[in-house]
Amino acid sequence: MCGIVGMVGVSAVNQRIYDALTVLQHRGQDAAGIMTCEAGELFMRKDSGLVRDVFQQKHMVKLKGNLGIGHVRYPTAGCDSAHDAQPFYVNSPYGICLAHNGNLTNARELTEVLVREDRRHLNTASDSEVLLNVLASEMQRVGTPRVTPADIFASANAVYRRCRGGYAVVAMVIGHGILGFRDPNGIRPLVVGKRDTKKGTEWMLASESVALDMLGFDMVRDVAPGEAVFIDEQGRFYAQQCVAMARHTPCIFEYVYFARPDSIIDNISVYKARLRMGERLAEKIKRERPEHDIDVVIPIPDTSRTSAVQVAQLLGIKYREGFIKNRYIGRTFIMPGQEQRSKSVRSKLNAIDLEFRGKTVLLVDDSIVRGTTSAQIIDMAREAGAKKVYFASAAPPVRYPNVYGIDMPDTSELVAAGHTDEEVRDIIGADWLIYQDLEDLVHAVRHDNAKIKDFDTSCFSGEYVTGDVTPEYLKRLQGERSDEAKQQRREGSGRGLKSVRVL
Repeated sequence: MCGIVGMVGVSAVNQRIYDALTVLQHRGQDAAGIMTCEAGELFMRKDSGLVRDVFQQKHMVKLKGNLGIGHVRYPTAGCDSAHDAQPFYVNSPYGICLAHNGNLTNARELTEVLVREDRRHLNTASDSEVLLNVLASEMQRVGTPRVTPADIFASANAVYRRCRGGYAVVAMVIGHGILGFRDPNGIRPLVVGKRDTKKGTEWMLASESVALDMLGFDMVRDVAPGEAVFIDEQGRFYAQQCVAMARHTPCIFEYVYFARPDSIIDNISVYKARLRMGERLAEKIKRERPEHDIDVVIPIPDTSRTSAVQVAQLLGIKYREGFIKNRYIGRTFIMPGQEQRSKSVRSKLNAIDLEFRGKTVLLVDDSIVRGTTSAQIIDMAREAGAKKVYFASAAPPVRYPNVYGIDMPDTSELVAAGHTDEEVRDIIGADWLIYQDLEDLVHAVRHDNAKIKDFDTSCFSGEYVTGDVTPEYLKRLQGERSDEAKQQRREGSGRGLKSVRVL
């Protein structure tokens, strides 16, 4: 999962892209990058690390121009080093920069075709670079010094024909403008914002609406599945439905965990969806344990707070903040490597003994993935004096890998894969474990005004909406996603790669 931004302004966009990336930092903490252009010249800065660490004043002053794109990365399969930091760039044709959120399910096949038939060189193992070169290869066919919006959309149309998976993309064509497009299922999010100034109209594309809010842009709409939008250097906006919408199925895990609660994605409030998750979860608790002995509801900060508040209210139980979070530690789920994730839990959270001592505690979390974090948190609750520790997940059991851009571990590392709820309860050390039902989760996220009836629920159901995910593909992905494989790639990062100098 990553965060992307594209902007066409009437003044320098470097600081505003930086600010937008800080707001989207929750979507990726591994690397960050910005590319801008002015008078046909490209300026770039990208590296591993948080936004605040990658960009210093000496870098920012060199990022000139009124057009630019930005990216924050969380490492998915094949992307583990600074070489994979985005945006990516190719100088022909025209000069194209691209930032991508998602995953191409046919990246390996595309790579072979790009090398063999398109005669293009790939510098990394990232599917984002594959996508960039597919776009560049199609734009090469234009063959004129300038491209029109019609040329841009024709190239995007060809990208849709060749690429499969879940993706949201922003691309900058040097001297022309900013392009954005979204996969035909709308799995990954992309929104359009607009701001009118005395000097003219400014446009912005971003992964979440919260980035627009923070910079004073008005939300125009979501980019539709299968749609491409293009904003030229003069701020003129163009849009075209390049391919028919397959079936609008946003990733439900955006609402469960990844997106900020103050974002609106596909006309669905993340905050309201999480409130409804809490309501459904409380109803299930009432059904299964009408005579429960829960004394207090405590959330695992931060994502589960909204759901936990509703659980406590509907159960008529006290809600307390029992864990204090060190906000200078990153999100555990998206940290590379199990050892680093495990070490971070206790440095990230500290229990307030008074809220646990002698009580039957219901801990509420957004989901349970590997189970190691849940087990450590339950241990902390017991050490703080809890009499009993119950654990509730606002999401169903995660039993299958996500192939559309969320780097969930291979199946062998998913605690619920191959285990019953009771077995998971014993593994994490809870006295009682309750999961949200998938049907309830879908109903909680669904909202009438959004006109969306279905979601990508593949990590819970094993049903992949693009219809092209085979057992062979999942087996190959499993080999790429294991912590051991990632460690081997990190140790060998940079070998055989041609280095590109950046600011």
